[in-house]
Amino acid sequence: MVSNRNVSMRVRPIIAVLLFLAPSLLRAMDVSWPARFGNWTSFSEPAQESAAVAVPDESASSLLQESGVLGTSARTYRNRDRFVGLRLYTFRDSSGAYEAYTLLRALAAVTNIPNVVVVKSNLVLWIHGIEPPPDDRKALESWMQANSDQVSSPPVPSYLPEKGLEEFSERYALGPVGFREAANSLGRASFGTLTGQVGFSSGAEAAFARYKNGSEEAVLLLIDYPTPQLAELHLHHLQSAISANAEWAGTSLDRKGSLLSIVLGTSSTAYANRLRSAVNYETQVTWNEPRQTATDPPITSILVKIIIGTGVFMVLAVVLGIAFGGVRVITKRFFPGKVFDRPEQMEVLQLGLSGKPIDPRDFY
Repeated sequence: MVSNRNVSMRVRPIIAVLLFLAPSLLRAMDVSWPARFGNWTSFSEPAQESAAVAVPDESASSLLQESGVLGTSARTYRNRDRFVGLRLYTFRDSSGAYEAYTLLRALAAVTNIPNVVVVKSNLVLWIHGIEPPPDDRKALESWMQANSDQVSSPPVPSYLPEKGLEEFSERYALGPVGFREAANSLGRASFGTLTGQVGFSSGAEAAFARYKNGSEEAVLLLIDYPTPQLAELHLHHLQSAISANAEWAGTSLDRKGSLLSIVLGTSSTAYANRLRSAVNYETQVTWNEPRQTATDPPITSILVKIIIGTGVFMVLAVVLGIAFGGVRVITKRFFPGKVFDRPEQMEVLQLGLSGKPIDPRDFY
């Protein structure tokens, strides 16, 4: 028989988790769909769906869970005899949304019907059935921006070079699931076993992309860390793991600041070096030390003021010293033994080596 106390202890953590997630879940479900956009008018009521049902590829549902999907909502719009379906994914943050965006965009690219995937902060919108005109798409993006948390997408994918980049090959990973899925989709499935060495628990973010230039091809992997120290630590872990596997021979690694760049399965070392040198990442140093500006007084004026101030303090010290000593001397001359050096207030320590007592007045 289970006591009420034991039930209470088990239920409390669940209640705490639900209270923590409740605001996010309410935001996910509280999507104010527009009645129309452009020439398209709403044809159906919003339908709330679970994350598993809303994923076109069931194998990708675990990646959406890693991305922090909170919920989805779908709606159909009509323009005369044409229909378009919209499916909105809501995530905890913009990083999770971008991870899912790169996956959904890759899935949309291989379908036989027109599909467009748009990301705005923590929202991802899948438009299936048509490719909307620029004005209609702009209206949808404005609606998404107004309903999102308005936090910018992660900067790591922007570091990827543009020259030679294969379309729809970019992938962003926040965790082991996204990392393995990206490596597998780009034909480098064996590198998916390096999730432990990458260090996602340390805040790592990864971006993949495939490049091709004539007969040369490679997959570039960028891993960004919160600090250069963490990047250096995981660089050694990755180097040890890669050097121990003969299958990964020729894989080159490099670190710049907190960013690691790794070229997987390149066709030539020269091409790998060109890819790494084209990475759009520059370290920045902020100088916080005080410096002289055009509005500061000249150094000569500062030195003159310092000398004058020092001289004033020296004159004051001399004047005060003379005043203090002069008052004491004058007082002793005109009032001997009355103010200073009164015999009854003076004491002298005696060792008693002679029988003659010491008179303190003998010292003055």
